[in-house]
Order: sequence, then structure tokens, then C-alpha cells
Amino acid sequence: MHPGNSAEGPLTPGLVFEMLQAHQRTAALKAAIDLDVFRAVGDGPGDVTSIARHCSASERGIRILCDFLTIHGVLVKEGGRYRHTPTSAAFLDPRSPSCLASIAQFLGNPAMREPYDHLAEIVRTGRTVLPGDGSVEPENPIWVQFAETMAPMMAPLAGPLGAVVLEGHRGPMRVLDIAAGHGLFGIEIAKQNPQARVTGLDWAPVLRVALDNARKAGVQDRYDMLPGSAFEVDFGGPYDAVLLTNFLHHFDRPTCVGLLKKVHGVLRPGGRAATLEFVPNEDRVSPPMPAAFSMTMLASTPAGDAYTLSDITAMYNDAGFGGVSPRTRSP
Repeated sequence: MHPGNSAEGPLTPGLVFEMLQAHQRTAALKAAIDLDVFRAVGDGPGDVTSIARHCSASERGIRILCDFLTIHGVLVKEGGRYRHTPTSAAFLDPRSPSCLASIAQFLGNPAMREPYDHLAEIVRTGRTVLPGDGSVEPENPIWVQFAETMAPMMAPLAGPLGAVVLEGHRGPMRVLDIAAGHGLFGIEIAKQNPQARVTGLDWAPVLRVALDNARKAGVQDRYDMLPGSAFEVDFGGPYDAVLLTNFLHHFDRPTCVGLLKKVHGVLRPGGRAATLEFVPNEDRVSPPMPAAFSMTMLASTPAGDAYTLSDITAMYNDAGFGGVSPRTRSP
């Protein structure tokens, strides 16, 4: 065997260096968003002087930042000028309808970022170092910011989920949207079915964001608010559908099963509960994005995890559900 190779592939000491320096990429992207670099690049002509003027920044700083973004495939540099890649044009230029730049506010929130400075301690104890229950502490204000800034990331999933929930169901229906956040998933069902009435459940300040989104979508007259904790408030009902979008992963299995039993109890016969989750394969290391999401839960919650399909199916079965049907979507 060649000394530069192993049974698993070539030796890559650069990987160690890249991982130790990965924080630079996070900081560079967030700085570019904060400075409005991507709008400046989109406006053109893309030279350092014009970008620096637009961003009220130094030319030295802009040159080094834009070169760094180019090195990592976020921008393209030709003849001393910078231009968008297809990705940055679609997802980082504020003029694009699919711009994701706002999510940097939530993902860069100290509550989401600072635990990683103490990750060895978190691994030792198996839970977050954030106060109380971390990101799931009651009335945690980060969820207002989540509702205000993360909608662009979730919006492409709302339509497909709405179609799954409404499959074979037309006419009047009641829908409960647990941990509604921005409310887009429940709102989408109200848009697809003019006879659907949606109840959003979340902390009161968060629901104000959801109601504003319902107003923008023209469905506010069919959008009700149920403030409080999903584990404590009376759900009311009965409901034809209950949504649990990006929620179960915050808790351990017994807690999830208990909540699902509560959900089961408020569903009409033939009703359905729809869960949207980051679902890794059974090996728990692929695909990369959903598999790596378990690290986010380790850092920010006491007991959350990225659950596999078999995990989720077992939890639903333990809660009394039958006919669990997975629907997959490529990341």
C-alpha cells in the first residue's frame, strides 16, 4: 500500500485544517450578508471600488472578503470583477424571490452559535450548556426570530406538505398546526383548500408573526391562534389533520410519544398527523445534512435528536397510530 493512502482512501491532512478553520466561512458569509455585498455584486459592475462604495466598507476589506467568497464557490471573479454564481444569484441576492439571506440572523443567534465553544463539555454531559432547557425553554425569544427570518428556507416545503395532508380530502376541515412558527404550513393548507380552518399553536409572540403571514396570504379570517405550550394547552378539536413540522426532533423519544398520544386523541376517525423532519438514513451518517442535524440538537437541547424513519415510525406506532406512510424529499 502506498504510504500516502489507507484502506479508507488517501490521507488528507488538509481536512483537519479545513475543519479547524471552517468558522471563517460562516463569518465571511454572514459579513457579506450584513454588508449587502450580494446586492452590490448583482447591481454591477462588480469591481472592488463600486462594491466598497455600496457597502460603506474599505476596498482592502471588500477585496479580501470577495476573494474568499470566490475561493469557496460563492462568487465568480473574472478580470478583477466579481459576479454571481447561479447559487448566490438565487439564494443570496436580496432582489431574488428565493433569497435565503434572512436565515443568517437566526442561525447566527448566540443561542445557536455559542454552545459550540463548549462542545467538549456538551459531549461529556450529553446535553446543552444553554440555560434551562436551551432552545426549548418556555417562551424562548429565539422562536420569534425564527418565525421572522426562517420562512424562506421552509417555504418550498409548504406546498408539497399541504398536498400530502389534503390528499383525498376536500371540503370543510379543521387543522391544528403545532409549533406553528411562521405559520406557512398551516397557511398553505388554507390556501389550497378554501374550506379549511387552521389553528396555529405556539407562544403568543410567535403567533403574531404567523397571523401577519396569514394576513398577507389572505386567509386570516380562517386562521385561529392557540397560545401556549403543546404539552400543556388543551388542543380542543376534533381535527381532520394535525401538523408537527420540525418539532419532534427537539425532544427525547418518551416525550415525543406522549405528545403523539395527545395528538391521536384529538383526531377525527380517518384524520391524519403529518410530520416534517430531518430524517437521516439508518446508518445515521447519510445524507450529510439531515444526519448532521443531530449535532444541532446536541448543542441546543437537553435530549433532542435527528430521528431515523424507523425511530419516527416506532414513535407513531407506540402512540396508537396505524398506517404510517413515509414521503421523502431530496435535500
